[in-house]
Amino acid sequence: MWIFGYGSLMWYTDFPYEAVQGGTVKGYERRFWQLSPDHRGTPEKPGRTVTLIPSEKGSCWGLAYKVPEDKVKETIEYLDHREKAGYSIADVDFYPDSGEAPFKVSVYISPQNDNEFHAGPTEIEDVAVQIMECHGPSGPNLEYALRVAHVLHEKAPHFVDEHVFELEKLLLKKARGSGTGIQILEKLGYVLEDGNTITEVHTLEVKEVKDK
Repeated sequence: MWIFGYGSLMWYTDFPYEAVQGGTVKGYERRFWQLSPDHRGTPEKPGRTVTLIPSEKGSCWGLAYKVPEDKVKETIEYLDHREKAGYSIADVDFYPDSGEAPFKVSVYISPQNDNEFHAGPTEIEDVAVQIMECHGPSGPNLEYALRVAHVLHEKAPHFVDEHVFELEKLLLKKARGSGTGIQILEKLGYVLEDGNTITEVHTLEVKEVKDK
């Protein structure tokens, strides 16, 4: 079984896997339209995480993890709990960067109907404001959003995710202007120069880390 990660699963992979490949799923686009009441926010003030939105000509880059057969059941149980706030599992085609033949992967997607955690289309400015203000048990929402961007810069420089990168620029501008989250920026490799300029330095490696 293969699991496709396009959000925090790209860096927080605390389940067993025996292979990993970068690549895309087609017919979907990544959007910060999912409310997070349990990881990057609270029930009273939910944060924002990513989901996949159907798009006829769209695509989304991420990482596919091959789970050992004897670990599939426990991995699905773990991920079902981790993604319990509005996500459902589905099977989609994955196209490896290597050019190998596409194959099926399982992915967690937020249903758009009858789902209290699916925010739907939202102005990017409103998303940025919400991210700057939210913090949950897994950490600041700002850290999550910038990690998504960093993994793409580091591992998929050939793939342009306009939604994620536009949001990244807005968040950096807001952090620079308010001073909020400066430690997070430095932690992720953003260097502050002259006290008021943020330069991107993409040094984040994709690996197993205990920092969701």
